[in-house]
Amino acid sequence: MRMRNKYRKPTTLHCNAGTRCSMSIVVWSLVGFLLMLHLYTLISHTNVQSKEIRSGLSHHPLFRELEEVEEENIQMPPPRRRSPRAAKRKPKRPTTLIDEFLDESSQLRHIFFPTIKTAVDPTKDAGNDSFYYYPGRIWLDTEGNPIQAHGGGILYDEKSKTYYWYGEYKDGPTYHAHKKGAARVDVIGVGCYSSKDLWTWKNEGIVLPAEENNETHDLHKSNVLERPKVIYNDKTRKYVMWMHIDDANYTKASVGIAVSDSPTGPFDYLYSKRPHGFDSRDMTIFKDNDGVAYLVYSSDDNSELHIGPLDGDYLDVTNVVRRILVGQHREAPALFKHGGTYYMITSGCTGWAPNEALAHAAESIMGPWETMGNPCIGGNKVYRLTTFFAQSTFVLPLPGLPGSFIFMADRWNPADLRDSRYVWLPLMVGGAADQPLDYSFGFPLWSRVSIYWHKRWRLPAELSGKKI
Repeated sequence: MRMRNKYRKPTTLHCNAGTRCSMSIVVWSLVGFLLMLHLYTLISHTNVQSKEIRSGLSHHPLFRELEEVEEENIQMPPPRRRSPRAAKRKPKRPTTLIDEFLDESSQLRHIFFPTIKTAVDPTKDAGNDSFYYYPGRIWLDTEGNPIQAHGGGILYDEKSKTYYWYGEYKDGPTYHAHKKGAARVDVIGVGCYSSKDLWTWKNEGIVLPAEENNETHDLHKSNVLERPKVIYNDKTRKYVMWMHIDDANYTKASVGIAVSDSPTGPFDYLYSKRPHGFDSRDMTIFKDNDGVAYLVYSSDDNSELHIGPLDGDYLDVTNVVRRILVGQHREAPALFKHGGTYYMITSGCTGWAPNEALAHAAESIMGPWETMGNPCIGGNKVYRLTTFFAQSTFVLPLPGLPGSFIFMADRWNPADLRDSRYVWLPLMVGGAADQPLDYSFGFPLWSRVSIYWHKRWRLPAELSGKKI
């Protein structure tokens, strides 16, 4: 005979009139369905956007070539001989590739800083080498001199259909202001170069010169002028330059503003200030599609970034500012936009020693910003962890090739800053990834940013305006 378990709980749900519980189930089921539908829509949008990028690029004959990264196999030189007494007194730690990069007497110096014999000279018919970028090689202008546009950025001028490359003109001796001071050169000014094809550059001269005599002037040669960027104001029809202004000890920590009627200057220097009352060092400016421009700068002793819109004339900041990447210690911001999403490449803060780049993304330029990881692909592990021994400065969109950009970086030579090199590489949104994204919840809402290492590469012929 089957016994009834008096402790067994009934499986039916007790609800008043049998309707309140049913309504609760229906409501929560509907909420769950809407959440799943929203998540599916986001994922589908991301997939569609990525497919659009891929389909827009896959037809291009050079797309596969740009994605085929190269590897670097660098053999470390044998250790230098030391006396047994010196070795016993202070054992030497293993030498790293970064140590070799920073050592001006290293046997590997020619790998990071090739000699003038391999310089890229667009004025000469190089045959099969024409229109190829060689990251790290000396790059000559149309007069046969090394280009001096460090820490710079590029403005495309719609009026003249010309690219203008602005940067630090460091054609002077490198020295230290004091024993523990940073390597520096006397301020000469901001150099400007013009080009129709992004490969052949004409020297337009110093468009913002240093001040030789007035020691109290921001641009006195004993001070610091870094990372100049220029944008055009459609309302005032002025070309506006923003830059990092500092003293020799990096205690001024300000931005400087200059303005001109022409992209080739001369620019009139207006003033310097600490934006929003905060210290400002590495910086950039970004002009959005709606004409609003933004200042992005490292602040709070480089522990975080600040971002805020400029006023209508681009000559000052507004009262609006946001703190982003707080506590992450990032600098050298390079901001760009694609498909309604804002992206940014930054570097770590390790002085002249190269470090790992990080890519960030946001749906709104004011944040919140999400860190997506290291965008560098190819070379070798050390190359990827050092941003190919370079530091970001600007990202230039390529018209006619959606999702494709030029990543511009500086390979700093602290022993001789005027001999610092340029590392230009293809950057793609929606490209391949060497490792999965690291995100805290759900699915990423944006595509991967990829910077591909090449020993040499070139732009599509229709973009450069030349037959290759």
